[in-house]
Amino acid sequence: MKNKSRWFLLIALFVSFQSVCLVRAADPIFDLQTKAVNDGKAEFGHWGWEADKYTLWGSHSSRLIPVYAFGTKGAGSGIDLDDYTGSNSPYRSPAAIRQLYGRVPEGTLNPKADYFDQTNIHDIQLAALRSGKKHIFLVVFDGMDWQTTQAAAIWKSKRNCYGSGRGSGLHFQDYQANGTTQYAAMVTAPYANTFSQNVNTQIVTLPDSLHLGGYAWKLAGQFPWSVPTDAVYIVGKSKQPHMDNPYPDSAATATSMTSGYKSYNGTINVDPDSGQLTTIAHLAQKRGWKVGAVTSVPISHATPAASYAHNISRNDYQDLSRDLLGLPSISHPKDPLPGLDVLIGTGFGAERNKDNGQGDNFVPGNAYLTQKDLQLADSRFGGKYAVAIRTEGQSGAELLKLKADEAIENSRRLFGFFGTQFKHLPFQTADGNYNPPIGRSKKAEKYTEADLLENPTLKDFTEQAIRVLSHNDSPFWLMVEAGDVDWANHDDNIDNSIGAVLSGDDAVRSITDWVEKESSWEESLLIVTADHGHYLVLENPELLISKPASK
Repeated sequence: MKNKSRWFLLIALFVSFQSVCLVRAADPIFDLQTKAVNDGKAEFGHWGWEADKYTLWGSHSSRLIPVYAFGTKGAGSGIDLDDYTGSNSPYRSPAAIRQLYGRVPEGTLNPKADYFDQTNIHDIQLAALRSGKKHIFLVVFDGMDWQTTQAAAIWKSKRNCYGSGRGSGLHFQDYQANGTTQYAAMVTAPYANTFSQNVNTQIVTLPDSLHLGGYAWKLAGQFPWSVPTDAVYIVGKSKQPHMDNPYPDSAATATSMTSGYKSYNGTINVDPDSGQLTTIAHLAQKRGWKVGAVTSVPISHATPAASYAHNISRNDYQDLSRDLLGLPSISHPKDPLPGLDVLIGTGFGAERNKDNGQGDNFVPGNAYLTQKDLQLADSRFGGKYAVAIRTEGQSGAELLKLKADEAIENSRRLFGFFGTQFKHLPFQTADGNYNPPIGRSKKAEKYTEADLLENPTLKDFTEQAIRVLSHNDSPFWLMVEAGDVDWANHDDNIDNSIGAVLSGDDAVRSITDWVEKESSWEESLLIVTADHGHYLVLENPELLISKPASK
C-alpha cells in the first residue's frame, strides 16, 4: 500500500508540474517580465538609457506624445490637426513659443517642427465646442508614449510591422472614423518644475531654484520614435548648459489639455501666479452641456481632477473630490463649482489616518472621499448623485448599470466609487487575465475573486457614463483616463503595461461603437492621446510576439 501511495503521489506531482508548465507556456509576457526583473536585463528591451539595466528608470520622460484624432479631418478651422502641424506648428514661431513658456527656451525653436503643443489639445476641443459639435471625448492613456503603444500593438497583432508613424494593431490605430481620423505628435513639457505650495492658503511661490521647461528637439528627437542624442535630456538630467528642462507630471500635462495653459508640475488648473484656470468642461457646462470624467485610478488623481477642479497641489485629494462633486472646498469655500454630471473611478478602501499633503482640513478615513462628502453627494440624503459604491458580493458592472438606470430615470447625476486595496481597478495583464508579475518593486499584486467580481472595468465605466450623459440627446464632454498604464510603466512592468493599453483600447472601442450607432463623426470629436511618456526602449520588439509552444 505504501508503494502504491507513493506512485499516486508521484503521478499527482507530475500532473501538477505539467499543469504549471502549461499555464506558464500560455503566458509568455508574464515570463518575459519575471525573467527580466530577476536577471536585471532583457533582450527585448528596458526602461532607461542603459540596455543592461532593465529597471534603471521608473518615472516620466519628455518624449513627444502621439495624438490620434477622430472627427477632425476637414471638420473646420481649429479642429483639423493640420492647423497645428507643419508650417502651422507653434514650435516654428518664436512668438508662439514665448506665449507658451514666457520665453524662448534654448533649443526649442525648430524650423522643421511637424508637432504641436499639448495646449493645442484644449484649442481643438474649444473649436469643436464652438463649431456645433455635440459630443467631445478626451481619452488619456496616462503615461502611454509611442513605445508603450508599439509594445501593445505588437503583442495584440502578433506581428512586428512598423517602426515609425501611426502604426497598427490596436483599435485606435486602425479605426478610420469614416475617413475623418488624423495622427500627429505633441510636446508635453511643463512651464516649470514644482513650485512651493501651501494647500491651506492655496498660494504658490517661486522656489529658490526655478527649473524651467522647454523641448530641445536636437537632443530629444524630432519624432515620438526618435532615439535621443542626449540620452538623459528627456528625464531632465542633461549636463549641457541650459538644457536640463524638467520632465512633466500628470497634473501639469492634464491642466495643459483641459485649460490651454502651461503651468508648474503638481498644479491642478492653477497658474504660476496662483490664478484659477477655466477648463473646457467649465465652458461646456456653461453652454448647457453635461460633463463627466471616468478613470481606472482614484477619482481625484491628477488627470481626472484636472478635468474640472482647482488646487495648487495635486495631492489635496479630498478637496479635489469636493470640486468634482460640486461641494464646498478649500478652493471654492463659499461658492462651490456646479460639479460634474458623471464621476466614476476608484479609491474605495484607501484608508489613512494622516496625510501631510492634504493640509489642515484633512479628515482621517478614506484618502479621497470623506464619509460626510459621500453623504452630501448621495441622492438618498438630498444630494445630486445616484451613487454606485463597491458592495460585498455584488457584481460591480451590474451595480453600476442599475445606478446609471436610476440616474437616467430620475434625472440625477451618477457617481461610481470602486477599487481594490491597491487603490485602482485590478490590473489587466497582456493575456487578458488579472495576474500581474513582479515589477521594479519586486512585488506583484494579487486579487481576490471579490476584487474581480465587485469592480467594473474601464469599459463599463465608459459605457455607463455615456448612457447618463447622452440621455435626452444632451450634448456632452467626457474625459476617460486609462490611468493604470502609468502605474504599470512606473513599475517597469511590460505585462501590466500591455494589459493596461488593451483595457483602455476596449474603452475607446465602446466610444467609437456609440458614435456609429447613436451619433456621427460630423457631430462627435474623439481625441486619444497620453499626458506624458516614460522611458521604455524596445531593443528587439519581435521578442514580444508569442511563439507557438513546441509539441
